[in-house]
Amino acid sequence: MKFVDYGKIYVKAGDGGRGCVSLRREKFVPRGGPDGGDGGKGGNVILRAVKELNTLLDLHYRREYKAERGEHGKGSNKHGRDGEDMVIPVPVGTLITDEGSGQIIADLDHEGAEVIAAHAGRGGMGNAHFATATRQTPRFAQPGEPGEEKWLVLELKLLADVGLVGLPNAGKSTLISVISAARPKIADYPFTTLVPNLGVVKMEDLKSFVVADIPGIIEGAHEGTGLGFQFLRHIERTSVLLHLVDISDTVTTDPVGDFEKISTELVLYSAELSEKPLAVAGTKLDIAGDGARLRRLSEYCKKEGLDFFPVSAATGEGLKRLVHYLAAKVEEKRKST
Repeated sequence: MKFVDYGKIYVKAGDGGRGCVSLRREKFVPRGGPDGGDGGKGGNVILRAVKELNTLLDLHYRREYKAERGEHGKGSNKHGRDGEDMVIPVPVGTLITDEGSGQIIADLDHEGAEVIAAHAGRGGMGNAHFATATRQTPRFAQPGEPGEEKWLVLELKLLADVGLVGLPNAGKSTLISVISAARPKIADYPFTTLVPNLGVVKMEDLKSFVVADIPGIIEGAHEGTGLGFQFLRHIERTSVLLHLVDISDTVTTDPVGDFEKISTELVLYSAELSEKPLAVAGTKLDIAGDGARLRRLSEYCKKEGLDFFPVSAATGEGLKRLVHYLAAKVEEKRKST
């Protein structure tokens, strides 16, 4: 299934039905008077979070959603039927914004959460409401109110506890495939991961946490370079960030420079990301050669007060310690919220 995490849709709530102008005329009933019924209320447009969806793909192909209008009022004081609501299912974690005003309408961050994105128009009152002692046969009624209409911007932000970040080929996909049941695509070329991957890490004490593998970020990502910032939104909800840096002897760049490039991109995208708990993992320990890159990165992290974990997804070295650390950090965050 194609992964879509951003989209715009047009929503239109149902208009209210017109009130009816009717005068009662029955045999042997003099001065029957007005008996126009009210128009029905239109239908609302409702967005509801459901766990069965994990992409905004459906909204990518259908852009317009209109709720049913209310039925017009009728004679004999018969009220028009209310229009049915239009319910649009979206994935859990969908942020909804009014494109016109820029105002956030709702953040549907749990299953069953819903919001009325466009309110229905009220039905008009029939002429029966306007009869008075001096105006016994009103020949007017209210029109129905129009339903709200607007363009909505929908952004899906994955709900994960730990976000994996780093340069392309830093080993994020391999790590998530080893510590969880996720099976992302893995290969030796940039941008192997073209969509975020989620993996559930299960612990011995039956507790678990969710890890999100964010597609490779490169310098200038906040301005749209490479895969751009389109996936950075998925780490905004995470409790902990794990920054992966390749320490193998197959890479010639400075590991500290690699780390700082991505760190800068994260801060430029959102200053709030710099406040999240952060740990660093030196990956591909099994091919670290003489260990020069490992020592360089380890000394830097010690100096900066960052927790550092040299690991190898191929051999499993260091993974148990890293996973227990992440589980503890996630649990600490859960207890504080």
